[in-house]
Amino acid sequence: MKIPTTLKHKPVIVSENYENIDGRKAHNTDAKGLSLGLAQWNDRGKLDISAKVWRYTGEKWSRQSEELPMHRVLDLAILTCRSSLYFQDAYRLPKLYDPDNTLIDRIGLQGDAMSVSVCTENPMIDEDIKLFSQALSDDGEMIGERLRVLSRLLKEMGY
Repeated sequence: MKIPTTLKHKPVIVSENYENIDGRKAHNTDAKGLSLGLAQWNDRGKLDISAKVWRYTGEKWSRQSEELPMHRVLDLAILTCRSSLYFQDAYRLPKLYDPDNTLIDRIGLQGDAMSVSVCTENPMIDEDIKLFSQALSDDGEMIGERLRVLSRLLKEMGY
């Protein structure tokens, strides 16, 4: 299925077969494509690039399609990597976290830092963190494959 090019987001680079590789939902997802392109929120004379997940309901392109600025895509990748690293050793803690020290890391970015913490504002955190950890473990092979590809590409780019 071809990603539309007549909408506000202007695709430049596309993956139009994303439904075949969409994690656990592969071959049974409404996420039909990914694109990198010119952001829909661009003001005249100012260009931003963004990433977009294109969802198709079976009848039309969905308003639930998501568009993210490129730096947010990378910030999500950073958060994913740091969280995965955290859960490699979290089994050592009785609750999978320390209630007295919920800060996992502060990652320096743009002269400040991204705080990564366990969300103790969640009233169900003790149960939810176990479910999250289990899901991360269940999807370990799939996530690991993507992290290895990302690592290889970053090395090829000189990072």
